[in-house]
Amino acid sequence: MILVENKQFDEERALYHLEDAVVKNVTFAGEADGESALKEGRRLTVEGCHFALRYPLWHTTDFSVCDSELSETARAGFWYNRHGVLSGCRLLGVKALRECEDVTLDNCEAVSPEFGWRCRGLSLSHCSVTGEYAFFESENVTASDLDFHGKYSFQYVKNLKLDRCSLDTKDAFWHVKDAVITDCVIRGEYLGWYSENVTFIRCRIIGTQPLCYCRGLTLIDCVMEDADLAFEYSEVEADIKSAVVSVKNPKTGHITADRIGSVILGDSVYPCECEIHTREA
Repeated sequence: MILVENKQFDEERALYHLEDAVVKNVTFAGEADGESALKEGRRLTVEGCHFALRYPLWHTTDFSVCDSELSETARAGFWYNRHGVLSGCRLLGVKALRECEDVTLDNCEAVSPEFGWRCRGLSLSHCSVTGEYAFFESENVTASDLDFHGKYSFQYVKNLKLDRCSLDTKDAFWHVKDAVITDCVIRGEYLGWYSENVTFIRCRIIGTQPLCYCRGLTLIDCVMEDADLAFEYSEVEADIKSAVVSVKNPKTGHITADRIGSVILGDSVYPCECEIHTREA
């Protein structure tokens, strides 16, 4: 096992194609401003390192990175990687994670526009993520105890599972397919339009015009706040444990809520035959 410890590198491809190595307390920064420090690495353990240069870990396989930071200048940190674990890391550069497969993040912080694009097999636990268009077109994504802030999250994601997450987001879950979202708080406008086969279980959903043009939509024991013009043209089975401000032209299925302020039917371009019930007379 190779040990690279207490060093500083700034040249191009400083540790290119490094294999079976521990990289510990190393800083990647300097005047040479070299890119791709650990590109094409194999079986690497990275501990307590600081990255300030671009594209540090591309095409890396079988790796772990812990207690390390990628600064704002370390843009596009992890691309085309396979079989990796990140723990206790801060990812502050734009496009921090993309086109990766089988990558787990635990107790990490990411402040990164365009985070997590087109990944396959991405798992997050006890992480915070801030950025726009996060997780775009990824597949097989799971997250528990995720704190997310940013617009346009989880668009075009397939096979999504979220547990105990807090999401402050606008236009989330557009075109999502096959998702189960459990015990989450979701704040934001225009949630989940054009989604397919999405189930919300015991979620708190806050914001205007949620869940329109959906197919195979299910809500189980959910609470909705400030939800007006909900479910327009959706195929929905919903059991809502709260009032709903208004429901507009749901297409098919059944909606039951404690109260509904107004049911808006008419001027529809599609037949709307959903059955709507309230618990309070």
